[in-house]
Amino acid sequence: MGPAAGLDIARLFLESCRALLQARGLAIQDQAYPEHWLAQVPVADRTRALLDGPDAIVRVETQLAGTLQRFEQLGVRAVGIACNTAHAWHAALQARFPGLEILHIARETARHVQRAGVTEVALLATEGTYRNGLYDAAFTAAGIACHQPEADERTQLMCGIYDGVKADDMALAEQCFTTVGAALRARHGPDTMLIMGCTEIPLALPQAPAAAGWPLVDPTRVLARALAERAYAAG
Repeated sequence: MGPAAGLDIARLFLESCRALLQARGLAIQDQAYPEHWLAQVPVADRTRALLDGPDAIVRVETQLAGTLQRFEQLGVRAVGIACNTAHAWHAALQARFPGLEILHIARETARHVQRAGVTEVALLATEGTYRNGLYDAAFTAAGIACHQPEADERTQLMCGIYDGVKADDMALAEQCFTTVGAALRARHGPDTMLIMGCTEIPLALPQAPAAAGWPLVDPTRVLARALAERAYAAG
């Protein structure tokens, strides 16, 4: 999937491991980190598959399942998928691999926000994630209202993700993401927490000068922390 996003979750996982070691008063050394694997797989576009229909949806599931099967053979016990939209296949994949714990990025994020006492958020994501209702379901279950951008703002987000980050035009990405973020803050209040619900968004938005001081949540970071906790619990 997004190779830059894959590297980002690997970095965040190691940071989370380091923080857990420090919190437990343990020495930080090479041997203290848990065994972990990163798979960078060119899975077909997830948003396009959700829009194209059954054949495309099955194709993506097959590609994701192939990677999980290899992980299972390696003895992996917990998996974090570095793509928000790919979690549309979470239930199907978890049913196919009951021996693996496939963490759910939206549910982990909802728990994180709930612990912070937040009752409403705004979501920046792909069109596929919006249409699938991935975060809607997770936040509703946690008693949190989830605001979404208007149709034209969603188009702008997709431009920032595909023509911006994925095409290595970070200036365009920053412009698109901050424009939509500012619109959501104007409608729902400046204290509204913005959920960066696509792994490309945290690669550009937090660094944008226009977003300085905005309350941002990075689900990739939340997922990486949850994965590190599972790794040490398993050990």
